[in-house]
Amino acid sequence: MLAAKLPCKETIKVVEEPIPVPKKGEVLIRMKASALCRSDLHRYHGVALFDEDDKEANITPGHEPCGIVEELGEGVTKVKKGDRVAIYLGLGCGTCPDCLRGDIMLCPEFRCIGFAVNGAHADYMTIPEENCLLLPEGMDFITGALATDVGGTLYTACKKIELNGTKTVVLIGCGPMGSGGILMAKGFGARVIAVDTDEERLQTALELGADYIINPCNTDGPARVRELTEGLGADAAIVTAGGNIPLNSALNSIRTKGQVALIAESNQAVIDPSNQFVRTLAELKGCWYFNRGDWEEISNFIVNHKIDMKKISSHTFSIAEAEKAFPLFDSGKTQKVVFVWE
Repeated sequence: MLAAKLPCKETIKVVEEPIPVPKKGEVLIRMKASALCRSDLHRYHGVALFDEDDKEANITPGHEPCGIVEELGEGVTKVKKGDRVAIYLGLGCGTCPDCLRGDIMLCPEFRCIGFAVNGAHADYMTIPEENCLLLPEGMDFITGALATDVGGTLYTACKKIELNGTKTVVLIGCGPMGSGGILMAKGFGARVIAVDTDEERLQTALELGADYIINPCNTDGPARVRELTEGLGADAAIVTAGGNIPLNSALNSIRTKGQVALIAESNQAVIDPSNQFVRTLAELKGCWYFNRGDWEEISNFIVNHKIDMKKISSHTFSIAEAEKAFPLFDSGKTQKVVFVWE
């Protein structure tokens, strides 16, 4: 089989490997779609994200996969050969409180496919049966792949900040994750104000359904949000752009008792607790991936609300073209880049 590898910084190699054999409790997945993620680019640039060890150069990346169950390991009972499945990216201990309630990504022993173990940028991969997420009828493979990291994370964020048809949300950052947030927020019925410094991404935001766009390079973002909300501020904000400025922009754009869902990774930020929290009763909520038990709810929401996740997939490649796909995605000039198999 073919598999993409990251042998050294900013180098992609496509290699031939034996098809893996599923162990007890595992299944073999024949890949149909596997999306590139910003997190993949950490490894591409030689930066550890999950405390990877020296073996990472031999690990196949990819943690947004979708495929078909090809072979069952010993003792597998929850899926069957031929099932169409997306894959949950997290591996945990299985016994801690976080694992037991389905928040595998919070497990103290959390491992991520594509970082700690072989991931999905390959013709085949093995995975514990518990990580298989059945696709509903009507969901294609590209949508299934995008419905995991992007769809699941943004659905969870929208739910946490209680979006509905009466709410206005500011979405800061209109890259692939933020674009998925626009689709999800519109699915919840909210009015969306999209913020980004890139004019092309802002135009894409309008095409995806954003009601208003703001470029903070030439407009005071929070002030413009208040103009659009009768001076009150937005009910909520979702932050998918990293750094101090986007977070503060979100906190300064919401009304009293507003809520901010923080998705973007950042090591530090300087905020004003008194004016942004204490005197406004605002809430800041961390949003990292989704609870495994919520998959049926998430996937059915996407299908029933006809949310076209493929609108945020701007390029597709075969796995043999991985050496082209990674640098293109790294350029920042694309939405989601997805490896596909016929």
